[in-house]
Amino acid sequence: MRALVVDHASPGHLSLTDVPAPRPAAHEALVRVEAVSLNFGEVHMATHPDMPDGTQLGWDAAGVVAQAAADGTGPAEGERVVTVGHTGGWAELRATPATLLGVAPKDADPGALSTIPVAGLSALHALRRMGPLLGRRVMVTGASGGVGRYAVQLAARAGAHVVAISRDPAQADGLRALGAHEIHPAPAAVRQPVSAVIDNVGGQHLVDAFATLSAGGTLISMGRSSEADAVLPPDALLGTEGRHDRSIRTFYLFGDPATDFSADLTWLATEITEGRLDPGISWRGPWTRHSEAVHTLLDRRLHGKAVLDLE
Repeated sequence: MRALVVDHASPGHLSLTDVPAPRPAAHEALVRVEAVSLNFGEVHMATHPDMPDGTQLGWDAAGVVAQAAADGTGPAEGERVVTVGHTGGWAELRATPATLLGVAPKDADPGALSTIPVAGLSALHALRRMGPLLGRRVMVTGASGGVGRYAVQLAARAGAHVVAISRDPAQADGLRALGAHEIHPAPAAVRQPVSAVIDNVGGQHLVDAFATLSAGGTLISMGRSSEADAVLPPDALLGTEGRHDRSIRTFYLFGDPATDFSADLTWLATEITEGRLDPGISWRGPWTRHSEAVHTLLDRRLHGKAVLDLE
């Protein structure tokens, strides 16, 4: 089968080549992949000089079950599915356990489904950590990115007053359409306190977003797209009236090895297909154009998700 693998001699540090097909374990279904989406983290990982040539990457993929799991778990052959995993998504075939598979409607667009796994699951699970959101002010930094767009939509659906942070003024109308109530260029521009923050940027954004938290508020650090240090001033952790009991929490989607994502993936797939969530695809093309997609991501020219369709 063909797959995208790390190749430091190629543009974008990836090349399309022949590799052995996966041999699924008894608890794994074999999925014929139809579309994949790219995340900045994995694309950036491919460029690292310590990443060996030939490494297969890929977190997000969608397609059809070509062979059901031998132990009877998971979806049946022919079911349309969305999958998540640590590796192996950028390939014609992927072996995936039932816990990392979501069943999608038959008429679902595989490209739209492929945007769900890391971005959609991360936003959903981070928001759940915040507790009830109805009537609370929730800030999302990097709001026009993959995780950010899902977080804005899901927080608005939960009844939050969504404060979206995007440095690109051209994204304002789109973010309002997704449910944002306020759009600011940076956290420092926000004057009213917020109850919770999903931070996708890090650096000074994290520092300034933390300063906006009200008592008992939580900032969840999801990403570090700025690649800058977050240096808190001496009084940032001072517990005063209206600012006590605040916290910063780290996030790792696969932190609990017992996590079963199947129900959440299935729900998100239905919401996407029924038009209640916008997948935010801003670049799409055949996987032979992977270098173009990678450079668009790494150059920070992409708002939303990049999708590659397998021919």
